[in-house]
Amino acid sequence: MMKIFTLTVILLFLTPLNASEELPYYQDEAFTPNWIEPDSPELNGFHKIPAFSFTDQMGNTVTQDTFEDKIYVAGFFFSTCPGICPAVRSKLNKVQETFINDAEVKIVQHSIRPSTDSVEVLQAYSEENNIVSGKWYLLTGDKSEIYSLAKSAYFASEDLGNIQNTNDFLHTESLLLIDQNRYIRGIYNGLNAASVDYLIADIRALKEQKAK
Repeated sequence: MMKIFTLTVILLFLTPLNASEELPYYQDEAFTPNWIEPDSPELNGFHKIPAFSFTDQMGNTVTQDTFEDKIYVAGFFFSTCPGICPAVRSKLNKVQETFINDAEVKIVQHSIRPSTDSVEVLQAYSEENNIVSGKWYLLTGDKSEIYSLAKSAYFASEDLGNIQNTNDFLHTESLLLIDQNRYIRGIYNGLNAASVDYLIADIRALKEQKAK
């Protein structure tokens, strides 16, 4: 098993977050939690998910504006992945079911094999796996742009993935929680049911904090 989390993140999983507490912010590959108030000037220049433009399973263009004022769970996959991806998908199905009627919460998975994961392939994959379009986005597009976003924005790296072959991208079971302002607010093991339960609780915490 590859190293997935720093000790601080593991401790975060083991200590349930009270809904009244703020979630930390993350800004680099170490995933060290930064405890910052949402209105603090410390957030000026803090790491955000940058602008992007990809295509979803319905053939629609999806950009950062699609998720304006939304909370979303981000991850990476490819449709023919036989191991990690189906296991992560089963956990994400729980997230989808939990927030199916909540338009403020979305799921985003970027294909790391866009050359074979065409819109048609992703649409069939979506239908086969009960993925609700408009709630759960399967994104394809330019390979270099996906890889660049993965590494520079979501910090996917050798410590966060599994090598499929010498020419393939390091894809990962990690899921990241992105808030309404495009800040990273959590990282979770998508293979672990308890970790995904914390993800669901943290989404609810973000929603409660926004409502205050």
